[in-house]
Amino acid sequence: METIKGRSPRTVDSYFIDLRTFFRFLKLHKGLVAADAPFDDISIGDVDIDLIRSVTLSDVYEFMYFITKERGNNATTRARKVSCLKSFFKYLTVNANLLEQNPIKDLEIPAIKKSMPKYLTLEESFELLNHVVDDGYYERDFCMLTLFLNCGMRLSELVGIDLGDLSDNTVRITGKGNKERIVYLNQACLDAIENYKPVRSRNLTDIKDRDALFLSRLGTRISRRRVQQIVERTLQNAGLSNQGLSTHKLRHTAATLMYQYGGVDIRVLSEILGHEHVSTTEIYTHVSNKQMEEASAKSPLSDVKPPKRKTVPKIESQKDGNKEKK
Repeated sequence: METIKGRSPRTVDSYFIDLRTFFRFLKLHKGLVAADAPFDDISIGDVDIDLIRSVTLSDVYEFMYFITKERGNNATTRARKVSCLKSFFKYLTVNANLLEQNPIKDLEIPAIKKSMPKYLTLEESFELLNHVVDDGYYERDFCMLTLFLNCGMRLSELVGIDLGDLSDNTVRITGKGNKERIVYLNQACLDAIENYKPVRSRNLTDIKDRDALFLSRLGTRISRRRVQQIVERTLQNAGLSNQGLSTHKLRHTAATLMYQYGGVDIRVLSEILGHEHVSTTEIYTHVSNKQMEEASAKSPLSDVKPPKRKTVPKIESQKDGNKEKK
């Protein structure tokens, strides 16, 4: 995965963890370890091709039930594990020729509920930028948030930026699958970067990662977790916590604001975000309430008013000498 497909070490680790979970379950399911053995202590060092050959589609269904009921995995996590298993068995069958038949070829990926992405409104975005904590690293933190909100970068893409990636009004970033793309920086981003650069090494006696744009207080490239903490703290300071917002939601915010206020074409937006397929970007076409309101107002029947009903005259009739109204 890493050398041929160019997957990131983070992705490779995720696949390893998923396979380890499956093999631990397999040993438990087939009675190769004690039934009361602590799951996380089950060794997979003795898993060989013979054990893998014994896997059936029914075993995988049992595994899916196990991770749902016992591990509490949601549909997204289960879909990732299925994708991992399908890739693994396809490799053993097609590439390595260690299996004659793929036992899970017909395994379906669990349906994932397509939920609307959470994002900050324009007013909330201003509030966030206005509540960056000044703890000696204000310029750095403000710059990171500005890039998130204007460029729609992923967390890994932002922390991976080097000084050499900046050129005039562009930045070269490395996205999923080690795919590089050029992102244009607007004036807000350029000003934030220029404001940060002079103080980048302030209070640092030793810079270990000299190429990194964003540094930690230890002089190393800032970590993903540290950026997440900064975003969480700023959201709380702005009164925007407890809304399910996160670092990745700032990417959703950037995409939504560009589409909603900037009128950015969906294909251009797809390139900016680094999506491999436009279909991935189409979710942002459904979150613009303003545009849906405008579309509704443009209906040729939008000015139609209900006609006034004619008043029906009351008719009186005589019955048994009494008047009845009809």
